[in-house]
Amino acid sequence: MPAIDFHRTLPGYAPTPLRDVPRLAAELGVGRVLVKEESSRLGLPAFKVLGASYAIARTLGERFGLDAVTLAAVRDAVRGTAVRLYAATDGNHGRAVARVASLVGAAATIYYPQGITEVAKKAIASEGAQAVEVDGGYDDVVARAAADAGADPASILVQDTSWAGYTDIPQWIVDGYSTLCLEADEQLSALGLDAPDLVVVPVGVGSFAQAVVSHYRGAGADGATLLAVEPDRAAGLVASLRAGKPVTAPTGDTIMTGLNCGTVSGLAWPVLRDGLDGAVTVSDDQAAAAVDDLARFGVDSGPCGAATLAAARLVLGQAGWRDAIGLRPDAVVLLLSTEGRAANPVPEDRV
Repeated sequence: MPAIDFHRTLPGYAPTPLRDVPRLAAELGVGRVLVKEESSRLGLPAFKVLGASYAIARTLGERFGLDAVTLAAVRDAVRGTAVRLYAATDGNHGRAVARVASLVGAAATIYYPQGITEVAKKAIASEGAQAVEVDGGYDDVVARAAADAGADPASILVQDTSWAGYTDIPQWIVDGYSTLCLEADEQLSALGLDAPDLVVVPVGVGSFAQAVVSHYRGAGADGATLLAVEPDRAAGLVASLRAGKPVTAPTGDTIMTGLNCGTVSGLAWPVLRDGLDGAVTVSDDQAAAAVDDLARFGVDSGPCGAATLAAARLVLGQAGWRDAIGLRPDAVVLLLSTEGRAANPVPEDRV
């Protein structure tokens, strides 16, 4: 079953809005700026539930030998079992896994670093999950979750980063994210527009960017310019692109907590290396300004999502970079905003 067909079986499914922002188009000197706003996705303030739900359904479907992977079928299979879902998170992914666990009737244990916001911690707890705080950075949290899951025979590790021997679930998460891209295609078509000329996507471990690149580079297509953005304090992709191989970058505190990852997923790396046209980093100040400006234009975006606007401003505001991209004055720019402000509020002193 394609991911979008599965998502349509979930209660409350509806495509998220594609916001047309003429004032940003005028500022950036392009024809249209459209923002895919993920501030309310299946009852959660971020897109992550698309990947988590599909991967969990596929995994449980295989475990229980289901012919049809629907929410009802998975729930019936889990009933009376001791299935527990494990996940490491810097906020939104963990809450999404916990929400899906409650939907299918499974238990959940969610691990996170100390640096995530209190709002994120409370949100995870509100889903009924067991929460475990881990000393160290995101990579340390992933290692702890994987180790604990490996010691529990009834467990399933639901992680959006991959490594040798752990690829199926991360790939199903990527497949789940394809729903967002398909929705954007339909919404662009409804506006009388073809594929966008420039797509800007935020990068944490790179799984969402992998889905976006795979979508726009599928079947040999080479149309849209694809630009990735990371925090300047967690630039694992940029460091890897510069090195020509995957490397782990140091990470520091950032308001873009969902992007605070120093290591790119093994599955994502070759797709991003070969499919992206560029990658840039932005500062917390640039992301915070973008959050505030998007709010004034009627778009609900948190720092991770607003980083795409900050990146577009950085690239399109420099003549050399703009010329290199070759955007026409009537170009269509698609900004993928992956979370609302409720998912990751900007500290008051940064607004």
